[in-house]
Amino acid sequence: MTDTNDFELTLTPDAPAAAEAVPELTLEPAAPAAPAPEPEKAEVKPVELDDSMLSEAEKRAVEDFSKKIDVMDSNMILQYGAAAQKNVAGFSESALKSVRTKDLGEIGKSLSELVVELKGFGEEEEKKGLFGKFKKAGNRLETMKAQHAKVEANVDKIARELEQHQVALLKDVAMFDQMYELNLKYYKELTMYILAGKKKLADVRANELPAMRAKAEKTGAQEDAQAYNDKVQMCERFEKKLHDLELTRMISIQMGPQTRLLQNNDTLMVEKIQSSLVNTIPLWKSQMVLALGMEHGRQATAAQSAVTEMTNELLKKNADMLKMGTVQTAREAERSIVDIETLRHTNEQLISTLDEVLNIQREGAEKRKAAEVELGRIEGELRAKLMELRK
Repeated sequence: MTDTNDFELTLTPDAPAAAEAVPELTLEPAAPAAPAPEPEKAEVKPVELDDSMLSEAEKRAVEDFSKKIDVMDSNMILQYGAAAQKNVAGFSESALKSVRTKDLGEIGKSLSELVVELKGFGEEEEKKGLFGKFKKAGNRLETMKAQHAKVEANVDKIARELEQHQVALLKDVAMFDQMYELNLKYYKELTMYILAGKKKLADVRANELPAMRAKAEKTGAQEDAQAYNDKVQMCERFEKKLHDLELTRMISIQMGPQTRLLQNNDTLMVEKIQSSLVNTIPLWKSQMVLALGMEHGRQATAAQSAVTEMTNELLKKNADMLKMGTVQTAREAERSIVDIETLRHTNEQLISTLDEVLNIQREGAEKRKAAEVELGRIEGELRAKLMELRK
């Protein structure tokens, strides 16, 4: 499928291109496009501070404490709720210290090392060739045992480290429970301070200030006007102090879910470690036992197969040798002591020898006769020559 925005391939590059659209000129800029309406956000109603979370005894304590507040006491305003604020600050510092000292990277490193050890088992390259095959068959089990012992030692070491991490994390989970309960306590304490202060502040502004204002307006005395103004200023300071307490209370509210998040992270890591300790490692060891057992069976089967093949080869070889020996024996048994060919050859040689002897004798007789004639002739010539000498 081609895209209409891509360049079009053509075999006629010289063909004229399609006429481009002439841009339209205007003296008035185009009106900007209306922005897309933003999706309406759900209206979040502000939470009003009330005493619904307090018990009846705590409500009475707030009512009684509000009556003891003196908004004209500068030192009281300065120290109002300071103990609760210090508790929240100390709580935040403890949570921060816990986060700083916690090194989940070590746990992740241990889990990664565990995965590497388990994945690395049995990845060594096997030898090739005929001799390598027989050597592998003989050494494979020992190699597997050696690898298993090495990996098992490393896995056990990692398991011990994970157990130590698990114990530390479980302590942290328990600590976070305590921190959450303390934070809830500090949050309620701050709420009671704020409720008592607002109750007192509302009472002063509703009752005391109007009365003091009316008195100052009635008497026109400078001291009455100053007293009214001082109380107004102290109410402003007290209101700011209550606002600071509300900020601290908000920090305490945020610390609740933050504490639970930290606790949840630790719990997840504990569950992960627990899964590795009770599932992954035992499962790997069980599979290793099965692998060694299967290797034992494989070697036993290979040995039995080799024995069977050797037996078959031996039977075949013995049968072939038996056949050859039996046939050879039968042939030798049926064979004469002297072969007819040997007798025929001997007879032919004997006849040939006799013929040659006869020929030699015949030739010798003829030569002797010729020699006698020649001797007679020589003797005659010699005698004739001697007779000539006597004359």
